[in-house]
Amino acid sequence: MTKLLEKAFEEASRLPELEQNALARWLIDEILSERKWEKAFAESEDVLDKLADEALEERAEDKTKPLNFNQL
Repeated sequence: MTKLLEKAFEEASRLPELEQNALARWLIDEILSERKWEKAFAESEDVLDKLADEALEERAEDKTKPLNFNQL
């Protein structure tokens, strides 16, 4: 564990029990959410590569047109 994390836990340990539990729940939720996003992005890498290849192929075949921001 890093020194900074140790200090954070030390400070958190001084909070009332209810606030400690709220902080703990928030931290756990954040960690689990981050893992979920990392997994989702890792699994989508092949799909994104395929979409990029398709876009480049369409561009090479002049099947694309410039985006007109005024029409959005």
